[in-house]
Amino acid sequence: EQLSQAMAQEWAQGPGIILMCGRFEGLDERVIEARGLREIAVGEAVLAGGEAAALVLLEACVRLLPGVLGNQSSIVEESFSDGLLEHPQYTRPREWEGRVIPDVLLSGDHAKIEAWRRAERERITKARRGQS
Repeated sequence: EQLSQAMAQEWAQGPGIILMCGRFEGLDERVIEARGLREIAVGEAVLAGGEAAALVLLEACVRLLPGVLGNQSSIVEESFSDGLLEHPQYTRPREWEGRVIPDVLLSGDHAKIEAWRRAERERITKARRGQS
């Protein structure tokens, strides 16, 4: 099954999880069946072992724990929380190699900024996933 935000939230609130990382072909099917293990995919890349995938899963869970992120509002609007990918991010300086921050983001008009972000999230999601 595919790792989801809902899984990460469930595991972050729980008593903990045990991760077993297979090598090359994975874990023995008898162990999976005998222990009632769930196989979680974090993407479609083929890896030699599960350690990198385990780190992705841990990052997805640990960042949801209170106090891990400096600002809890950072997790409120997340990529995947509403099915849309993230809007473009801009930092300083205002201009970099001839590329400028969109004027709307510097306007101070929070409603226009939010509308721009939503439109960008929809545009990016459609371009990358073929959906809106």
